[in-house]
Amino acid sequence: MKKQRNIPKGYKQTAVGVIPEEWSLNKLGSLSIKIGSGITPSGGEKKYKEKGRVFLRSQNVGWGELLLDDVAYIDDDTHLTFKSTEIVNEDVLLNITGASIGRSAIADERVVQGNVNQHVCIIRTHKNEIKPHYLNAFLLSTIGQKLIDSFQAGGNRQGLNFEQIRSFPIPLPKLPEQIAISNLLSTWDKSIQTLTKLITQKQLRKKWLMQQLLTGRKRLKGFKGNWKEYKLLDLFDRVTRKNMEGNTTVVTISAQRGFIRQTDFFNKSVASEITDNYFLVEKGEFCYNKSYSNGYPWGATKRLKDFEKAVVTTLYICFGIKDNKKANPEYFEQYFGANLLDKGLTKIAHEGGRAHGLLNVTPSDFFSLKVIIPSFEEQFAIAIVLKAADNEIELLKTKLEKFKEQKKGLMQVLLTGKKRLKVK
Repeated sequence: MKKQRNIPKGYKQTAVGVIPEEWSLNKLGSLSIKIGSGITPSGGEKKYKEKGRVFLRSQNVGWGELLLDDVAYIDDDTHLTFKSTEIVNEDVLLNITGASIGRSAIADERVVQGNVNQHVCIIRTHKNEIKPHYLNAFLLSTIGQKLIDSFQAGGNRQGLNFEQIRSFPIPLPKLPEQIAISNLLSTWDKSIQTLTKLITQKQLRKKWLMQQLLTGRKRLKGFKGNWKEYKLLDLFDRVTRKNMEGNTTVVTISAQRGFIRQTDFFNKSVASEITDNYFLVEKGEFCYNKSYSNGYPWGATKRLKDFEKAVVTTLYICFGIKDNKKANPEYFEQYFGANLLDKGLTKIAHEGGRAHGLLNVTPSDFFSLKVIIPSFEEQFAIAIVLKAADNEIELLKTKLEKFKEQKKGLMQVLLTGKKRLKVK
């Protein structure tokens, strides 16, 4: 027989775990004035306008924040056809279908009097019983996400219905403690938002530096010589070595993440069991992935850095530096990362080449592409400047992840009452 774990004095066991005795456990339905979603206007995207009332879709609801860079608008006539889904300030907006199910955020003045579609649920609480910011924090917490997952058959996160949402058991302290918890978590949110904005600024600055330094529009102090034009075949040798050693590090090239194990990227291996005919790439070499993706319409070229050797599909065009005194690998890592090959790729990608998501770029055409580059010494100097910018961004990202983890841990103890805050 399973031994019951000890429950600390002053606490009780509930459906969501151990919580303080003075806390109640209430169904969300009893705490809410409204739980419901909207619809997509008849006519779909054709009804969207350049301006008007905000029309929120699931992509606009992030993890605790509204994402309004890509927001749709509808006119007043369309709004009046489903006015019951009008957004009120401090509504809790919860994604209830698709891959983003479980993300939630608080409505603010930017979206008030707008509407939501059928993928976003409006939860309007009795504020004298539960504060919206407290509910939002609970939904985003580990406990809340596990609760949402528990309603998904097989864990595939396909959808939530309103009855399920109404049945959510919510651990509920008194209002002053709810407010104290929300206020403390909001200070972490502000720090996370500030750091996120700083990272965005640094990334924009790095992008500007790349466009300036890698094209010669801006020269580093001490460099004046003319830049020279080369074909890629003058600077690189094609790599076609086969995986005869049976290397099992099978990777794919992600435009956003670089070389990544297939099992991590696809959650499974998509390579053949026998990979002898795959290319074996060594650390420091490059591969061009002819697949186009968001932000990389002409494919992506990445440098292998995280593995000593890796196995890739022969659909990739792989290559390495021919003369280490003429071409600096760190420089070209930045050059390719700035998509400066795109102009040439648009001329060699043949008609019909986008079938199956692949551009029709042949190795011979690829290596005929021309680049204009500075001396090796200036390449080296430029690479140092851009690498320093990368390092600064990575440090900020690491700090951001630590903040997020700390907030996650804080939510876990505050929303279960393991840690109590002093309230008046």
